[in-house]
Amino acid sequence: MRIVFMGTPAFAVPSLNLLIEQNYNVVAVVTQPDRPKGRKKTLTPPPVKEAALSLGLPVLQPERMRSADAVAALAELRPDLIVTAAYGQILPKAVLDLPRLGCINVHGSLLPRYRGGAPIQRSIMNGEDVTGVTIMYMAEGLDTGDMISAVEVPITDEDTAGTMFDKLSAAGAELLGRTLPALIAGEAKAVPQPNELATYAPNLTRDDEKIDWDRSARAIFNQVRGLSPMAGAFTYLNGEVFKVWSCVPAEGSAAPKAPGTVLAAGGDGIRVQTGEGVLVLKEIQPAGKKAMNAAEWLKGARLEAGTVLGNGGAV
Repeated sequence: MRIVFMGTPAFAVPSLNLLIEQNYNVVAVVTQPDRPKGRKKTLTPPPVKEAALSLGLPVLQPERMRSADAVAALAELRPDLIVTAAYGQILPKAVLDLPRLGCINVHGSLLPRYRGGAPIQRSIMNGEDVTGVTIMYMAEGLDTGDMISAVEVPITDEDTAGTMFDKLSAAGAELLGRTLPALIAGEAKAVPQPNELATYAPNLTRDDEKIDWDRSARAIFNQVRGLSPMAGAFTYLNGEVFKVWSCVPAEGSAAPKAPGTVLAAGGDGIRVQTGEGVLVLKEIQPAGKKAMNAAEWLKGARLEAGTVLGNGGAV
């Protein structure tokens, strides 16, 4: 058995480690090229590359997996099976046809729901209380292949995109370990996806990060959790970007004000009127500063009740 593993972010690392721990023959790892990161734009390898090198595995980093050179390099490896997990590029038919056992993907949702590049974030942003991992055969469409196995994972109000990445990453690796023996033995039973039930989770944009105070407190709470700790949700304060990293819907009710109006600042945080209910901002990040506890920030900052968040600025 010659396996090629393809993945890029930290989500994929446990699946790669599982293959090595269970003594599968991983002949190479394919990941995205190193990218500039941070304010200094330091060229940084993806987590899967770091993991692969620590395991002594050869690494390929084609800019485009569809290029003839990339396909040829993969063909030289003579893979029996390709395992992918959050690789970040759609594989062309020339790659899908290479391994005799096919290409399988560890996808962070319960397919056919949340096909696409941001299933974990969008499941939280949409207020789901359960998600999961599906292992499927890869096809030419976007996450449309036949499903081999799946596992459910609950989403709690305490979860963020960060905690769910960790949970689903571990669940995906464990599911992969349970799925491979039957697949290799030719005993795996794959079922087509019911396409009529499909929903999509496109990659996030700047628009997805902007808080619309006309929405309910619960909806904004879900948005903030679904964007933390990656991009973060934001609004505007005095025309400058004001990020919100943590918040909770307030209990009880308040005299209605215009959505985005600061009702009180102090004590347990910053209380803001939404289109339905009140939201308490717990962890924030003013422009030019680091993320901090809202109560701590308020010790040295003036934020008057009646201030309206969201005015000014463009996405």
